[in-house]
Amino acid sequence: MKLPAGAVGATARLDVVRIAAGPERWGDPMTGDVTARWEGAEAAGALALIGRFPTARQTLCGFAPGWGVRAYGHDPAAPPLFEAAFCYGCDLARLWGPAVPEGLGRQPFASDSPNAQYLLLRFREAAGMIGP
Repeated sequence: MKLPAGAVGATARLDVVRIAAGPERWGDPMTGDVTARWEGAEAAGALALIGRFPTARQTLCGFAPGWGVRAYGHDPAAPPLFEAAFCYGCDLARLWGPAVPEGLGRQPFASDSPNAQYLLLRFREAAGMIGP
């Protein structure tokens, strides 16, 4: 999966969002609880993992993402560089924000790949859905 290269290098923090409902209009902020805040190496590792998602053929489910991330730069008062929502039902990710170039907004990914499954596990751990 392709992420906005300049934004990846500038990302200092990722907020993990358990999406309650898709935005009424794509480009609006995701709605839902922030279940984790990953900073520094943890944020960089998650972005590297997402960048290794293989592509897949999209299936049709109506795009109902359950998880997303918001990427922030080093200025905590600035808006997100980008947001990404992941639908594990139809194998589609949507990205938007000021750092997302045209052509990266909709990307199919293999949700059953080891990298995608590991990220899903991390999302669930962050939300307390699974524990030690």
